[in-house]
Amino acid sequence: MSWYDRHVLPRLIEWAMHDRRIARYRKPVLAAASGRVLEIGFGTGANLPYYPAQIKQLDIVEPHTGISARAARHIAASDIDVVPHCLGAERLPFGSGSFDTVVSTFTLCSIPAVGAALDEVRRVLKPGGRFVFLEHGLSPEPAIARWQHRLTPLQKRIGGGCHLDRPVRELIETAGLTIEPEKFDQRYAAKLPRLVGWLTSGVAVRN
Repeated sequence: MSWYDRHVLPRLIEWAMHDRRIARYRKPVLAAASGRVLEIGFGTGANLPYYPAQIKQLDIVEPHTGISARAARHIAASDIDVVPHCLGAERLPFGSGSFDTVVSTFTLCSIPAVGAALDEVRRVLKPGGRFVFLEHGLSPEPAIARWQHRLTPLQKRIGGGCHLDRPVRELIETAGLTIEPEKFDQRYAAKLPRLVGWLTSGVAVRN
């Protein structure tokens, strides 16, 4: 792991993921979490304050060991018992049908083999289990999308593999998860640049 990955990237992740401009979108999305919960791409723990009160334990997957010290402070301040697994989401160490809910917020952008990770999400969900997501991705505006494609190679280098231009809904549906229309939403986040502010959120079910 490079010096940048150890010292700079964790600070950038914490600054971006705890930004109040996106924090407002977390609680409504996480309200759908129930039962046994897995969060992929835990980061520094920005979701912890927004889980429903009935969530007492949380399994987390996070491959970036450099953020663990920053995450530890947020875990210590939370009432949730966090069980960490330091690995990527492409091969999850859980049996099929292990979880009632899998959560992903601002994570699908940076997973190298995102299709494989979503296949794993579907596998570890129980039948009828929920994939709860809040992600940024490819804008529907052609002019914005063109810039997202152009800038993604640079963004990947400075943002820990983050892609600006992933089609979130298409990726989820390709994995065989069924999005619940009444809980699905796409919009630009208020006060964020449109290059990074097209948000897709909702709940998808494993049938």
